Amino acid sequence: MLDKWTKLCIIILAFRRCGNLGDLCNGSTPDSDSVCGGSNPSSPAKKSFEICLKALSFLNLKYVRMDDTMEIRTAELSDLDAIAQVEAECFPAAEAATKKALEARLQSYNNHFWLLLDEGKLVSFVDGMVTDQKDLTDDLYENAQAHDENGAWQMIFGVNTIPAYRKRGCAGMLLKRAIDDARKQGRRGLVLTCKERLLPYYAKFGFVNEGVSGSTHGGVTWYQMRLTF
Repeated sequence: MLDKWTKLCIIILAFRRCGNLGDLCNGSTPDSDSVCGGSNPSSPAKKSFEICLKALSFLNLKYVRMDDTMEIRTAELSDLDAIAQVEAECFPAAEAATKKALEARLQSYNNHFWLLLDEGKLVSFVDGMVTDQKDLTDDLYENAQAHDENGAWQMIFGVNTIPAYRKRGCAGMLLKRAIDDARKQGRRGLVLTCKERLLPYYAKFGFVNEGVSGSTHGGVTWYQMRLTF
């Protein structure tokens, strides 16, 4: 087992070998979740980058790099099986949406499902209807017909990432896309409910805790959070 000082030395050496991550791509601008997104790194830079990755991998440090193998897109009905599988993998049975409910959602608002795929495999998704209703109540989960494409509030029903891709920024990328789309569509903001332990996570995206929700979904306590533009 490596002590913390040895790990720190490896990290410093790795990043010195990598140099400035922004220089690894010709003309690209990295962000917090990706490096070389959409660009073609030069051969020397790519070699340096791979050395860096091996060092970080050795330390079990995880990250997401958006490249040619990953894409974000909205859903089609043909994605139902993959979406249902990820939903079942991410939530206890009492909290997970059924395949039938997911199908109804896709039929009503497939363009409000944001999918992250890696080499064609669905690894994370975010979904939710749009409505003029200000609060996220339990009836909305099962009533896909309540969706109003001209509604003021983008609801977030689920933020799902399969275990192998967690803590790598996947959900964050999708939330940022959902927020950007809601802003471009002229919504007043977004609303979600979450468990207490996740309040700090969503706060990083600008969501504000409004206290315990009236939701009894899955028999647990939920907190409502709102991001207002």
